Amino acid sequence: MLRPEAAPVSNGMLHTPETPDDFAEALNRAARHLRTISLQGNGSKRLMAGPVQAADETVTTTSLRRVLEYEPRDLTISVEAGLPWREFTAILGKNRQMVPVDPPFADQATVGGVVAANSSGPRRRLYGTVRDAVIGMRFVTLGGKLVQSGGMVVKNVAGLDMAKLMIGSFGTLAAIAVVNFKLQPVPEVERTVLLSFADSESAREARTRLLASVLQPSAIDLFNPLAAGGPSWVLAVRAGGSQAAVERYERELGSFANAVALEDAPHEEFWRRVEEFTPRFLASHADGAVVRVSCALKEIERLLAPLTVPAVARAGSGVCYLYFDETAAAARYLADAARQSVKAVIEFAPEARKSQLELWPTPGADFEIMRRLKALFDPSNVLNRGRLYHRI
Repeated sequence: MLRPEAAPVSNGMLHTPETPDDFAEALNRAARHLRTISLQGNGSKRLMAGPVQAADETVTTTSLRRVLEYEPRDLTISVEAGLPWREFTAILGKNRQMVPVDPPFADQATVGGVVAANSSGPRRRLYGTVRDAVIGMRFVTLGGKLVQSGGMVVKNVAGLDMAKLMIGSFGTLAAIAVVNFKLQPVPEVERTVLLSFADSESAREARTRLLASVLQPSAIDLFNPLAAGGPSWVLAVRAGGSQAAVERYERELGSFANAVALEDAPHEEFWRRVEEFTPRFLASHADGAVVRVSCALKEIERLLAPLTVPAVARAGSGVCYLYFDETAAAARYLADAARQSVKAVIEFAPEARKSQLELWPTPGADFEIMRRLKALFDPSNVLNRGRLYHRI
């Protein structure tokens, strides 16, 4: 049953629907009266993307947290959007299964929030992003329709493109109610090898050798000295498989540089710290901002070498995160990057500063298509206004 909360909140009337049908009712009722709507899960990504503008009504998914269907033998699961991400991964872990996207803010995030933001982390190098894990979805339109896209079969692609429009849209098109995932088995053994280098060029050469080898690690992250917390550049390699396969990684990587191997609890703790690098930085820097840069693999070393701020690169996929103590410095970097045709956005910034910033200076040639989609799904522009980097 739909439960509107009478107490005033910062974003207008608050609704916590308990079923997807209630979710559809709440959105449709607000849209019919042209009331602006803010969609939320646990609010873990308020600092991400565009500003959370004040709205007449706030609809939250926190009561939509059921596991609807789980077939461990089929490697598929269907869950409601408000299920906390940590609870979701714990359920899968009991069967040694996973959705390995490693989102930041995972301790507070919901499934729907991770999908709507298309959050990912180190293991995107092998497993891809949320887009690669989602096989189906039910989402709610402002017209009150509950739309089914895709299904529970890994190879079923019917209607899946419609669901993929929702991934990374930050709730600006429709509201995600249910998500179906394909699952991955947890590797028999996992180990991390940390390689230290005196300079970025040496790290780049090792990364290039690794990518050209037969080894296929799940993550290859590069930390500059300011991010690594020491004098060296650090290449972190996450390997999984049989005991013999993991031991081969350790032997071969040991020839690259000074190597330190982590296993069991130290291995898990290291990647948990990587996953939470952004939340910890933002918690300790009130005016801090994070810039995300996408580039070709060969450009990573050139991009990172001159920086005087902490930087972490997904060195196997070409996504880099730069950490600025002051938002103004991030804005200056982004303006310079735009002049050089570098693809960059301010991924995280203080909420109060976002309205003053150009968060996404070069959206690309497909931006007009995105605007048309917004007009199709939300012609009155009432849903999560500005959340897509202040442009939609």
